Amino acid sequence: MKIAFVYDAVYPYRIGGVEKRIYELSVRLAARGHEIHIYGLKAWDGDTSFIKDEVYYHGLGQSRPFYTHGRRSIGEACYFGWKVLIPLLEEHFDIIDCQNFPYFSCFSAAFAAKVRSSPFMITWHEVWKEYWNEYLGMFGFLGIMIERLTSRLSCTVVAVSDMTKQDLLSIRKGSNITVIPNGIDFKHITAIQPSEIGSDIIFIGRLIEEKNVDLLIRALVLVREEVPKIRCIIIGEGPERDFLQNMIKEYNGNSTITFMGFLENHDDVIAMMKASKVYASPSKREGFGITALEAMACGLPVATVAAPKNAVKTMVTDKTGIICDASPESFAEGLILCLRKKDMMKGHCMVLAQDYGWEKIVNKTEEFYSRL
Repeated sequence: MKIAFVYDAVYPYRIGGVEKRIYELSVRLAARGHEIHIYGLKAWDGDTSFIKDEVYYHGLGQSRPFYTHGRRSIGEACYFGWKVLIPLLEEHFDIIDCQNFPYFSCFSAAFAAKVRSSPFMITWHEVWKEYWNEYLGMFGFLGIMIERLTSRLSCTVVAVSDMTKQDLLSIRKGSNITVIPNGIDFKHITAIQPSEIGSDIIFIGRLIEEKNVDLLIRALVLVREEVPKIRCIIIGEGPERDFLQNMIKEYNGNSTITFMGFLENHDDVIAMMKASKVYASPSKREGFGITALEAMACGLPVATVAAPKNAVKTMVTDKTGIICDASPESFAEGLILCLRKKDMMKGHCMVLAQDYGWEKIVNKTEEFYSRL
């Protein structure tokens, strides 16, 4: 099959769950003999298009800021939606798999698929609904409207979690939605050695408001009262970094928390996980949570929050972590409990994670594409 993946950000030039999913599926599907094309904004030096691991990469236009004023850039989304239209019209694909974010590209891909008579589908990672009002304020109704219109572009839909599926059914009733979750390379993770830099608690992700890292910092102030020598590592970059670093200084937490920034080698990230004891996932909005799953594969229990839009909580049981209220007191208690029970939870975490191996996910995806 000749398959096109459409998303504005391309791994490893941008790091995130959607980018990682596309990359892992592409490499494995290409190894099975399929012709895979990835279309995204050009975020690398050198040729606009190139082939790597038998996958065709197409850089469109120029990379633009992902965030403006701490929010996903609408200008960037429109720019990508415009730039992807002509390339998709110039080729015929057996499948066009467009990611629901950043929406405008879905309309371009749907139009190109119609003209070229190519099967078109959308993979949904999150459904925001009323959350748009919180995200865009008085313009939230526009986000709600565009999301609903996007949900009607294709009757062929994949959701990455049961939570996303149920949210999607609430705005498009009667839809036939297939759940194909994200995955991890469990065998590869198992083979990585722990880093020499150890910690008690680790967080990995974009430093944006929705990740709720400020909640983790406030909770650590309380954890330190019971565990004075607690060590936390934060890995990631984003618009919230300066705010969070100033917050740490205010709470006098420099000796407790270390910012590692962005690590280019993903194996280094896994090694840091393996040298830690508990994974903190305070995010109030996660469509799936690959990093939390990778942490479980490393044997780390996960402390997360019971936010309505947080899909990580659907993977956490009383044997694999703690689901807390979104308050510093509750999250601190959850972190302490995970530290106490980490040895009992380690085996259960690894068993759960093993069921999300990429080979299983690729099998489901290949079967789904074949039916189209």
